[in-house]
Amino acid sequence: FVAKLTFREMCVVLREQRGWRQAHDFFSWMKLQLCYEPSVVAYTILLRAYGNASKIELAEEAFLEMLEAGVEPDAVACGTLLCVYARRGRHGDMMLFYAATRRRGVAPPVSAFNFMLSSLQKHRLHGKVIHLWKHMMEMEEANNVVPNHFTYTVVIGSFVKAGLLEEAMDVLGKMRASRLVPEEATYSCLISLSSRHGRGEQVVMLYEEMRAHGIVPSNYTCASLLALYDKSEDYSKALSLFSEMERSRVVIDEVIYGILIRIYGKIGLYDDAQRTFEEIVSAGLLSDEQTYVAMAQVHMNARNYDKALQVLGLMRSRNVKPSKFSYGALLRCHVAREDIAAAEDVFRALCKYGLPDVFCCNDLLRLYVKLGQLEKASAFILKMRKEDIQLDEALCMTVMEVCCKSGMITDADKILKEMNNGGVTMKSSTMVSIIEMYARNRTSVMQEQDSSSKALACQTDSSALNATLKSLLDTPGGSSIACQLIRKLAREGRTCEAKFLHEQLTQLGVKPEDSATSTLIVQYGQEQKLHQAEELFESASTSFPIRGPVYNAMVDALCKCGNIGEAYHLFMKMADQGHSRDVVTISILVTHLTKHGKFQEVENIMHGCFHGEVELDTVAYNTFIKSMLESGKLYSAVNIYDRMISTGVPRSLQTFNIMISVYGLGGKLDKAAEMFAAAQELGLLIDEKIYTNMLNFYGKAGRHQEASSLFDRMKELGIMPGKISCNSMINAYATARLHDEAEIVFQEMQSHGQVPDSTTYLALIRSYSESRCYSKAEKAIQMMLTSGITPSCPHFSHLIFAFLKADQIDEAQRICSQMQEIGVAVDLACCRAMMRAYLEHGRVDEGISLFETTRGSLKPDSFILSAAFHLYEHSGSEPEAGDVLEAIGLHGASFLRSLKVGSKLEPT
Repeated sequence: FVAKLTFREMCVVLREQRGWRQAHDFFSWMKLQLCYEPSVVAYTILLRAYGNASKIELAEEAFLEMLEAGVEPDAVACGTLLCVYARRGRHGDMMLFYAATRRRGVAPPVSAFNFMLSSLQKHRLHGKVIHLWKHMMEMEEANNVVPNHFTYTVVIGSFVKAGLLEEAMDVLGKMRASRLVPEEATYSCLISLSSRHGRGEQVVMLYEEMRAHGIVPSNYTCASLLALYDKSEDYSKALSLFSEMERSRVVIDEVIYGILIRIYGKIGLYDDAQRTFEEIVSAGLLSDEQTYVAMAQVHMNARNYDKALQVLGLMRSRNVKPSKFSYGALLRCHVAREDIAAAEDVFRALCKYGLPDVFCCNDLLRLYVKLGQLEKASAFILKMRKEDIQLDEALCMTVMEVCCKSGMITDADKILKEMNNGGVTMKSSTMVSIIEMYARNRTSVMQEQDSSSKALACQTDSSALNATLKSLLDTPGGSSIACQLIRKLAREGRTCEAKFLHEQLTQLGVKPEDSATSTLIVQYGQEQKLHQAEELFESASTSFPIRGPVYNAMVDALCKCGNIGEAYHLFMKMADQGHSRDVVTISILVTHLTKHGKFQEVENIMHGCFHGEVELDTVAYNTFIKSMLESGKLYSAVNIYDRMISTGVPRSLQTFNIMISVYGLGGKLDKAAEMFAAAQELGLLIDEKIYTNMLNFYGKAGRHQEASSLFDRMKELGIMPGKISCNSMINAYATARLHDEAEIVFQEMQSHGQVPDSTTYLALIRSYSESRCYSKAEKAIQMMLTSGITPSCPHFSHLIFAFLKADQIDEAQRICSQMQEIGVAVDLACCRAMMRAYLEHGRVDEGISLFETTRGSLKPDSFILSAAFHLYEHSGSEPEAGDVLEAIGLHGASFLRSLKVGSKLEPT
């Protein structure tokens, strides 16, 4: 039967041999048969048999025999031998043979590449994996070597192990393009690496993509995400992820519990952190030192240091070996408790592990400083110097603080020199902090009473400060950094320190930046220290030429201190000398001049800016327009607005609001409406203020329908009318005598939580009075009193005028009496109205009584005095009439002879 086999059938039998010996013997027999022809298929089968048995030498002999037989190895044969090498970890031979196959132009199959990649990765040869992957990419199109799922998984893993995130993500992109879904482990390693690189958005994207594929995350993946959220302080997402883990039944290990405890502590959920810790203890998962330290840190954050010590004590009782990590936490705990003895014991224990890190040294040193143990602090610094502990910035700052407080300025200089000589380059930020500390120390000492200590402090501090300041100035941009410090100190109100540094820079021949000088001057103005501002201004002008920013700052300081005249003259002097005029300074000066009614000076500044082609901004134009509005020069305000448009300066909502006031006061309501519409067309967000302005002018003009329409539109757009808007609308209805509508607005206002004020009630009383709803007006006054708001005379006047207009003098007199009963004085307008009523209706006694009651509280008035004269004369009281006539002459008032008692009683 065997002798009758064809060559193809013999290859099948060869493939089915169970062991390498049987395959070897059968192949030897095959070669003796007449039908045998050397074939790559047979040799490939034999190579595979040898490879499965790890007979590499036999496989190599078989491959050489194949070549000697004149058989050209194909991709499968070469791939088979490559797999043999890969399986046995013979990577050197594998790569040599691979190079040979490349020279022959043979591309191994993907399965062979996968064997090679996997073997290299198992032996942590990630560089060679990446090298082989690049070859695959080169052969992909030419030889149809298409990576499969396994290939991508291995290659991504090696890129991740090599820390090459971008390259790993590129491979992931190719995998997606091939419509292959990565495994959870692949996503996990990418998420972990992205998290370490701080790529938070990428981490979230990978996680969401993984979940979209229905892949349940492992606890390692979840730990990476939680650590990222913890680091980025996105605690809500962290807690949400933890809830999702519980729903997905992800096994929560100690690492995740530890991160969760840390997060709970940071957001103040101390009870939750404690409960989680207890759950770990109950579940028997507690074994990691970091978990204990995390819980201890939570207690320290809550200032519960005793509990923190209990947790660390529990760790020791469970024979968890402490490291420098837990000793560091224990040290921080004792430092927080201000227990020097215990802190020193822990520090000594730390020293057994080698030199303590700078953080622990800084913690102990800060404790000495806090408790005033400067001798111990000084000794500790000397010990650190002996042990050659390299200072970081924070520790250096603490050392400098100790030196300053201990008067060890010389030692501080030595330490700084040693750091520089030792190649430790201090950052400019550290030097700035040291300079700031020296300046603060110098300022505090200068405030003492002992003159000798002052002199010593000045000498030492100046020496140390100058040395450090010179070092800072030698660095690129050092001068600018020093000026930044001056600005910072000035803005913080530490003007003494800022001035001292300003003087030091000047003494070193360095001109402080204008921004530093101007900031300090402005701060002096803010603090009402005009003398110091003027001194600095003078000294700056003596040392260096003064430019525009310093002038502008001085103008600002003068304005803030109320010296408007000097500010104006300095500004004009600055302009005459050709210095740049700052638009902010212009706005500030014009605002102050307007408040003091100096409108001519404003016009001078304005014309100077226009002729000097100063580039004004929106705020400056608004200030000019508003000043003209305040001065009543409405035509000038319109001209400035037109200039603003022609120069292309953008208009703000404030611009349109001012122009609405300009046109409204000028009686041009249509123009005001155009301004309102123009603001809307520009897409500006119309606020309640501009609506109220329009409502006010519509109401005063009696155009209640437009006012009502605008009020409704405001509410439709979601702008809730405030108190001022409602008051304007009620006034509009009052002018139109629509008391029902006014009452509706009043009720809506209350329903929306708006508490009516005195102005609201005044508008409501006016609306009732104008509509002759006298009882409602009186009720409104009672509502005011019930609400604890004391009415003023105008609240009563509207009702009094309404009664007088209807000739109901008794009612008017009753309201007037009520007003006086609650202690509200009658004003001039109300008194004149009552006097006129008494005079015209011949009620002589009431008129005389009112005059005698109010003459001492009101200023002399021509009408009241003339009416009183006629009333006295009519009653026959000639002496009193003579006194009144004499008073008229004394006060220079006009005597109205045409007045007549009882003029309205005479028949027409």
